[in-house]
Amino acid sequence: MDYKATAKAILPLIGGAENIISAAHCATRLRLVIADNSKVQKEKVEDVDGVKGVFEASGQLQIIIGTGAVNKVYDELVSIAGIEGGSKEDVKKAAASKAPWYKRAIKTLGDIFVPIIPAIVASGLLMGLLEGFSNLIPGLAENDIYTIFHLFSNAAFTFLPILIAVSAAKAFGGNMFLGAVIGMIMIHPDLLNAWNVATADTIPTAEAWFGLYDINLVGYQGHVIPVVIAVWFMSFLEKRLHKIVPEMIDLFVTPLVTVIVTGYLTLTIIGPVFSWLESGVLTAMQWLIALPFGIGGALCGGLYAPTVVAGIHHMYNALEAGLLSATNVNTWMPIATAANVAQGAAALAFAIKTKNRKNKSVAFPASLSAFLGITEPAIFGVNLRFVKPFIAGIIGGAAGGLVAGLLHVGASAYGITGVFGVLITTANLWQYLLVMAVAFAVAFLMTLVLYREKKPAAEGPGTPAGETAPIPVGALADSNAILSPLSGTVVALKDVPDATFAEGVLGDGIAIEPKEGKVVAPCKGTVSTLFDTHHAIGLTLENGAELLVHIGINTVELNGEGYSAFVEEGDQVSPGQTLITFDPDFLRSKGYQTVTPVIVTNSDEYSAITPKAQGEVQVMDPLLELGDRSE
Repeated sequence: MDYKATAKAILPLIGGAENIISAAHCATRLRLVIADNSKVQKEKVEDVDGVKGVFEASGQLQIIIGTGAVNKVYDELVSIAGIEGGSKEDVKKAAASKAPWYKRAIKTLGDIFVPIIPAIVASGLLMGLLEGFSNLIPGLAENDIYTIFHLFSNAAFTFLPILIAVSAAKAFGGNMFLGAVIGMIMIHPDLLNAWNVATADTIPTAEAWFGLYDINLVGYQGHVIPVVIAVWFMSFLEKRLHKIVPEMIDLFVTPLVTVIVTGYLTLTIIGPVFSWLESGVLTAMQWLIALPFGIGGALCGGLYAPTVVAGIHHMYNALEAGLLSATNVNTWMPIATAANVAQGAAALAFAIKTKNRKNKSVAFPASLSAFLGITEPAIFGVNLRFVKPFIAGIIGGAAGGLVAGLLHVGASAYGITGVFGVLITTANLWQYLLVMAVAFAVAFLMTLVLYREKKPAAEGPGTPAGETAPIPVGALADSNAILSPLSGTVVALKDVPDATFAEGVLGDGIAIEPKEGKVVAPCKGTVSTLFDTHHAIGLTLENGAELLVHIGINTVELNGEGYSAFVEEGDQVSPGQTLITFDPDFLRSKGYQTVTPVIVTNSDEYSAITPKAQGEVQVMDPLLELGDRSE
């Protein structure tokens, strides 16, 4: 890969340097925050050599380049654009500042619950393994070693409010240790354990706000949202106090006031109100998932992937944590697995069916990633781009969710989906495997049925300009030949004064210095791309070649002046039909070179692209020869 050429090709397609707010990269992707997304030509960026996919997520434009190359393309992009690079955190902050309030709220939930996933996974895996072994070995639960490990398995869930409080304080910018204190207050041993309320003879109470009403002195085991709200208030109060309390007494006044005020409000207002609301939400979700005949599971399984596209799927972490804390069973995770596996199956079916090598190279690893629980590459890099695989994935997710709802499949943790989810579903392993199998089979078969490679239509319309170039007898008989779309002097592609074309970034081909200002269709095909400025046109020819005719160098800067187009995107064209006319002398008078590259942009599908003309060439003369088509 020519890293500089790739960066130069990408920059104008994302709106130029002035459209970049922030830029960084990870191991495989450029991560850009764009000022005006309408200026980004995503499909054209995808066609740049070296780009394996483009998608938007979390307010970022993410351009997949690949390990070992992305850092070099990034360095060239930053240098060419004349901007300062940033860290991934800088990009995340810039992206977050652009997001609507509800997306920022959902992202915050992700920032709180994602960091504690390792603790939940550790406890959940151990809980699942112990449950599996105890089913296989009668009497194991009486073993002392089992007793000790069982203690380990529920530790994270017993003290979950403290874990959430610490993570929330970090997310909200508060002191994590003060956050821990609030979490401890909410499950203090002096409060009646919430899990013992049903068997308690009496529930202790206390007067609140000078006798206005009584509160139950019950802990918040099994609750999630009240902890988040309490720590949000704590962080807000703490930061305000730091601003108004004199520095010399800030060290002891601010923590003291923060804990006293937040603690009292939490036990008397925040806790009672938001625990009631949370219980209502969890009850509603449990009701939805448990709808008769698996309808709820099907609805949730079908809607999961669209919420990933919308970037709001992080809210499910809070839902799963709440389900686990309240019931010890995560019924959402198998439904999420169904959706993820289905998108992976759709990408796999697409990879098998497509003849485009570049698309295959992206789809195969993307499908594997989805089977392991990471769906963004499959959704954004493949399925959403070609629409029908995405729809098939939604149908497969609904089918898998239906099975999960019918069989009441549950997990003992969250943070793991897909194949590795078997580790936290040992209590109903075969049901979980059936959920994945159904989701896979339905999505895979639906993709094979729905998806079709685009084929140019056989017939074209008349000639809009009333002109048809003369066609040599027998010239169209050779399906491997591409005829010349204009007259002039042949120029080797390597001699074109633009690195993007000269170095083959966009594909192999040839160039022509035009002697007259007319471009015609070299054979039957479809107009796949017509730039607004009319300086370039893309054709999908009947023989399968994708042809780009770029009239002049940097002529996009003329904004269409000097050009006239006689076709539109989607038009079917006939051999010799006039497509574009232009004024070569006008272009030269404005200081632009008129050499016109004629590029086969899907060159990688052929064994070779061989020039067949030298010197002078007339319209519809043989120009290029296509090698054997790669399968």
